[in-house]
Amino acid sequence: MNSPVTPRILIVDDNRAIHEDFQKILGAGAPTDDALTETEAALFGVAPPRVPRMVFNLDSAFQGEEGLAMVEAALREGRPYALAFVDGRMPPGWDGVETISRLWNAAPELQVVLCTAYSDHSWDEITRRLGRSDGLVILKKPFDNVEAFQLAYALVRKAELGMQARLKMEDLERLVALRTQELQAANDQLRAEAAERRGAEELLRHSEQRFSRAFQASPVPMLIQELTSGVVVDANESFARLLDCPKETIVHRTAQQLRLWVDAPVAGTQFPVPLQDQRLRNQECRLRTASGAIRTVLLAAETVDIHGAQCLLVVAQDFTDRIELERQLRHSQKMDAVGQLAAGIAHDFNNLLTVIQGQVGLVLLRAENPQPTIEALKEVAMASERAAALTRQLLIFSRKHVPKPQVLDLNDSLRHATRLLRRVLGEQVELRLLCHGEPLLVNADECNLDQVIMNLAVNARDAMPSGGELSLLTSLETVPEQTTRLHPPALPGAYVCLTVNDTGCGMDHAMLGRIFEPFFTTKEAGKGTGLGLATVYGIVNEHHGWIDVVSQLGKGTTFRVFLPHASSPQVSSSQTEFVFRPSSTAGEQRTVLVVEDEAPLRLYARTVLASQGFRVLEAGDGVEALQVWATHRSQVDMLLTDMVMPNGISGKMLAD
Repeated sequence: MNSPVTPRILIVDDNRAIHEDFQKILGAGAPTDDALTETEAALFGVAPPRVPRMVFNLDSAFQGEEGLAMVEAALREGRPYALAFVDGRMPPGWDGVETISRLWNAAPELQVVLCTAYSDHSWDEITRRLGRSDGLVILKKPFDNVEAFQLAYALVRKAELGMQARLKMEDLERLVALRTQELQAANDQLRAEAAERRGAEELLRHSEQRFSRAFQASPVPMLIQELTSGVVVDANESFARLLDCPKETIVHRTAQQLRLWVDAPVAGTQFPVPLQDQRLRNQECRLRTASGAIRTVLLAAETVDIHGAQCLLVVAQDFTDRIELERQLRHSQKMDAVGQLAAGIAHDFNNLLTVIQGQVGLVLLRAENPQPTIEALKEVAMASERAAALTRQLLIFSRKHVPKPQVLDLNDSLRHATRLLRRVLGEQVELRLLCHGEPLLVNADECNLDQVIMNLAVNARDAMPSGGELSLLTSLETVPEQTTRLHPPALPGAYVCLTVNDTGCGMDHAMLGRIFEPFFTTKEAGKGTGLGLATVYGIVNEHHGWIDVVSQLGKGTTFRVFLPHASSPQVSSSQTEFVFRPSSTAGEQRTVLVVEDEAPLRLYARTVLASQGFRVLEAGDGVEALQVWATHRSQVDMLLTDMVMPNGISGKMLAD
């Protein structure tokens, strides 16, 4: 195999004849074996393949120093020598071994043939002096031409192969270095990514810890469900308290297994309302607790990733108490409005009744009235009395009635009331009375308290037309703040409780929402006024208490009346006593100023007073009365005035 570049060989010998011999053997003019090849072709008829002959570029140096200089120059030119033939003896100067040592110092890869005719040095001594044996061949003089050519050919090929191997090795080393650099960069990147991943995992772990702590400590009920199966993965303590059951009974179960929702879930979801883009926002739903109680919640849900699984974070804000408070507020506002209306009706109605009763009374005083007329007038008087009683109930309901509170024992009041109740209830109703062992003191108006007991008992009797059992119980209850918040302005503490339970027909939810409304009744026309329970409601609220009602159709009704407990008797506040002392001759020479905005009532008062000998001055309101007073001040002995009058001056202001 020929090299693309002519190999360079350096001949170092002090004998010029040796240089000429090497030129003949290795140089461009060396004989070829073409004639032999032609003869072989003539004899055998087939020409053997022709092998190209290697041609060498020979340079000559006659001393070692000269040879070293030429080797160094060739290295600088980038055309190094592949082989050097060095004579063993070259006096004067370096011998062959010294020359080889110097040449190898300059070109370690140079192949060397040591040519010697003497055994000046042994092989061991030569290798010891040179420090190496590779790349060195000893050629004995005189040498055969073919042997010299083959040796040159072999060593040059060795040098070429060594060079190729070295270049290949350099390429490999370069590639390895490049790959190592790439791997190092990749390794650095992996380390950076690993560090970043560890940081992200640490942040994720802290985030999960914060989420878990916030989830568990939140006062708002929350749970986590698998998105597809609906299985509860976790629930916080607030949700467990909402359901009134241990947390362990909630986890690993579905909403259907827990019977969580009152309404049936929508197809494809776990909730009674449809999801919008896998989320919910402030949806009102009804939730069933473990005890069967129904709570109203505002539901919200959001998708979250929990350890690679898609889940729903469900938030259920319980606002049942708020709904109840709103209902109580609406009911209170409605009752206040009705109370204002009732008070206005009662005021005007009382004025009319006063005229009716007064005029009937005046007519009855006449002796010339026939008996039928007297009987008719008595019926009118009795009807007006019943109307007046109805008006008093309206005033009690509207809180316009002026009570006279005192410390009473509810047990005693109940025992006194039962004497009348047994006659009112009839024989078909069995009355059971169970009083608390200790006195139960309340600060109440005695008449109002009796009316509460009587109205509730009569209402229970009417609910048991075929007979039944009526139970009256008293107890002392400690009421927490959570309960009183539903019944403002009640305060937490000790309360006396009157429980009235009947076995009657009961009421449905719609009836329960209206039983305290004035004039609402479930009885037939003419059987009731619809003011019994409304009056009870007004009295109890006036005494800073409240009423709880539980009823079910066909299973009776239970009323529980709560009144604040009075620990000891209280002395009633002093009141100013107004005393009118008439003179011995009633009405004679006495003047009364009558102030009333209702003309019929003013006429009735003037008629009665005039019939008794009084002189009467009249005024339609406070402003007119002051004008009369300014004119007749020295004559007026008494003021008879209405309390509520138009034009800004009340009866109290007028009297002052």
